[in-house]
Amino acid sequence: MNCVGIIKPDQHFYSISELISSGLSYYKIKNLVVNGNLEKLNNKVYENMSFKGENTDIDYARVLVPKGVVCMMSAARHYGLTNYLPDGVDIAIERDMKISSLPDWPQINLWYFPENRFNSGISSSQDDACTFKIYDIEKTVVDVLYYRNRVGIEEMKEILKNYLMREDRNLIKLHRYAAALGCQKIFETYMEVLI
Repeated sequence: MNCVGIIKPDQHFYSISELISSGLSYYKIKNLVVNGNLEKLNNKVYENMSFKGENTDIDYARVLVPKGVVCMMSAARHYGLTNYLPDGVDIAIERDMKISSLPDWPQINLWYFPENRFNSGISSSQDDACTFKIYDIEKTVVDVLYYRNRVGIEEMKEILKNYLMREDRNLIKLHRYAAALGCQKIFETYMEVLI
């Protein structure tokens, strides 16, 4: 069996179960790694080194943290709410989720959210490389407001101001998220100042 023929140039990542189900043994998978056809990212995922498509940090994060959701500054940047370039991909996971080891690159900043915050406002989006889970724009603004001391007050103000200038803003939805996620008072304070 030609092992290399199983690895297609249009698929970026392979799970161990995909490789096994395509007829490869652990020995053959190890040989593909040794020969430079695959790179082991963790115990479950391999990167195809002959992949010909786009590589993005979010694509790696999506594979390495499959239940995670793009959040905070990475989501704000995706929506054009900030010019700030995060040092890594911000990914939310539920507090009790377990994550296997993460590589040094790309840097993945894990945010441990309680269940109600984690499950609220999940939508999907895409970039040149993949489709991924991300919090909707209003949920992103409220999360940044809630965690303003970790994110930075100036960054939070920039995101809130940029959101308020958008024609597609939804203040009712924003207010509902603030009330449901425990930051209604601070939300109202900032809204009084900015509007």
